[in-house]
Amino acid sequence: MTTTPASPDPAVVTGLPVTIRDLHKSFSGPEVLRGLDLSIAAGELFVLMGPSGCGKSVFLRHLIGLETPTQGEVRIDGEPFGEDTRARFRLAMVFQSGGLLNSLTVAENVGLYLSEHRLRKPGEIARLVADKLALVQLDPAVGSKYPTELSGGMRKRVAIARALITEPQLVLFDEPTSELDPIVALTIGREIHELNRLTGATTLVVTHDRDLAFGIADRIAFMAEGRILAIGTPEDIRSNPHPLIRAFLAADFKPA
Repeated sequence: MTTTPASPDPAVVTGLPVTIRDLHKSFSGPEVLRGLDLSIAAGELFVLMGPSGCGKSVFLRHLIGLETPTQGEVRIDGEPFGEDTRARFRLAMVFQSGGLLNSLTVAENVGLYLSEHRLRKPGEIARLVADKLALVQLDPAVGSKYPTELSGGMRKRVAIARALITEPQLVLFDEPTSELDPIVALTIGREIHELNRLTGATTLVVTHDRDLAFGIADRIAFMAEGRILAIGTPEDIRSNPHPLIRAFLAADFKPA
């Protein structure tokens, strides 16, 4: 998913800093988010890790404008997040399901945003699609296939290529290794890490996959029960004595 109609300039990608202050979110019952505070540096590969159901995906949806805080604020590059922010900055999200359209070919999926908004000529779109497929280690010939003809790992790569087509300054990943076998998940993690280094975009990954988090993150925030319990380097989180973190890392976390 992309959120800005601005035509991308592939020569200039500057990651955006993100600041979250006292973020609360409730729907019709208890709060899902309970006062989150964190800052993500421009160009950083930041991982939000925690058990399923702790509010990670709800938090992520605030950064793309799909949810509005009950209390608190989200700032992108120092500015409160809103319509003006979405119009000026290039943001993209890779959803857990991938969100590919089975009625379109891979190439049509990857180039859809540019073609729908008439941001490039067809020949330019075809070139950019081939470039992005190559960036995620897919042969351009895959472009003529349909998503249903691809493996789970290949569909994930196509979804990433689609997110990268606008040269985003902030890329958000929701559980990028879900439903993948361990070997494919490892490959996807390596590619996310490499893409962060190649593009310069700020990258935020939300996951309950401990191997992914410790394998790619510059810093990790550990979340449980709607709160951030700790923020630090992978080594900091590994050694954190908080009992919920210790239980999660020991693979016997039992959410309330």
